[in-house]
Amino acid sequence: MPSLVMSKLHTRQKRKLRMRHGLGGRDRAKRPKTFKSEAAAKKHAESTGRKDYKIVNLKSPEAKSKKLRIV
Repeated sequence: MPSLVMSKLHTRQKRKLRMRHGLGGRDRAKRPKTFKSEAAAKKHAESTGRKDYKIVNLKSPEAKSKKLRIV
């Protein structure tokens, strides 16, 4: 006869399902979307209907790559 209680999940299974103590995923705030190119950031800002926006580079000026965020 099968048990009506769910069996305990082991660590690897929890990691695979991204579970927290067998209850579900993490509860955290959404982070702002970032982009690698100014064209992609501009396209996203216009598609979401933003009129007044500013693109900010989150990495240092010496870095080769960019990480851009819309403000």
